[in-house]
Amino acid sequence: MRTTRLRATTAATAAIAVVLGSGLTACSGGPAQPANLITMTTDSCGGSWHVAGPGWHTFQIRNGNDVGGEIDLTNPATGGIYAEIAGFGPQTTTPMTIDLGSGKYAFRCLFQDADPMLGTTVTIAGHATGTPAQQGTPFNDLVQPAKAYQKYIEGGLTTLLKLVTPLDNDIQAGNLAAARRDWLPAHLQYQRLGAAYDAFGDFDDEVDGRADALGVTSPKWTGFYRLEYGLWHGQPAAELKPVAATLKSDVSRLLAGWPHQEIELIDLGLRTHEILENALQFQLSGHDDYGSGTTLATTLANVDGTRELLSVLRPVLVPRYPGLPGVYTWLDRLQAGLLKQRSGTGQWAPVSRLSTTARQQLDADCGQVLQELDPIPTSTEPRN
Repeated sequence: MRTTRLRATTAATAAIAVVLGSGLTACSGGPAQPANLITMTTDSCGGSWHVAGPGWHTFQIRNGNDVGGEIDLTNPATGGIYAEIAGFGPQTTTPMTIDLGSGKYAFRCLFQDADPMLGTTVTIAGHATGTPAQQGTPFNDLVQPAKAYQKYIEGGLTTLLKLVTPLDNDIQAGNLAAARRDWLPAHLQYQRLGAAYDAFGDFDDEVDGRADALGVTSPKWTGFYRLEYGLWHGQPAAELKPVAATLKSDVSRLLAGWPHQEIELIDLGLRTHEILENALQFQLSGHDDYGSGTTLATTLANVDGTRELLSVLRPVLVPRYPGLPGVYTWLDRLQAGLLKQRSGTGQWAPVSRLSTTARQQLDADCGQVLQELDPIPTSTEPRN
């Protein structure tokens, strides 16, 4: 499922842009609109609009249709995208914040059941540098990366089954100490398969679902986190045996069915950002600690998963994203910060025991990685 996101903006700059956006005016030939409102319909992709000059601006983009779609601010000469609103619901208004430089701009409207439409071209004079346009990626350029990642997932699932099998054997034999030892390597292996979760279907919830919706006492809660909760909360082997057996069965069926699954091309780019976005929300916050205190290890596995995605996408990214070296710089920094929290004996510090300074530093490093990754989903979005 695609996440609705506005590209080419950050939370810090958005607040500034609200003030600087006052120089924006727009009209569509109808009744007067607020100065920064641009309405999109199947008849008029924004109408006439202009800005006083380069700099940060906030457009209030309204979908005046009864259907959803996507709005892109583009370079009309190259088709490059400066910013976009995806999953744009009917009769809704969404801000689009962008640093406009000198050059040509035009909105492109892609509404359901309608042909793509390019709006009026607006020229901003001068020599100012703004947010660079991101070129989409032809479908054919993503086919080989998708095949490579498909093969990586198949190998990863094979390894996962090899790691889940001794975990199940431990619990069936009543050796819970060994199970606590074998649980983490198996769970981390699953966490490295970051871009395939959507392709796993219901198996993802069954193998790695949180207890948020069900509660920790629900018999419907299964998978790695359920085992973690039981292993670190003193539950007996008799209670955990069916959970372990179900986990092994689910992984076996997932592996057997994988050759018939397909990763959506758009997910390759989206997941480069979303894997660590989830890690920041659920792992670095300690939310997903059900007793083992290993969410920092999980975050490191998420870093590994992100690196794998970047590796298969590298032929696509190198000519399209000049900021790619910065991604690796901050991934290295985040990884080093995580490894500082692992003892010489391999024990991980729970997030709850980190100093405020250490926790803030990890959050900041992860946040910077996300900022560096942010242009990738747009630059790798598959397009005709």
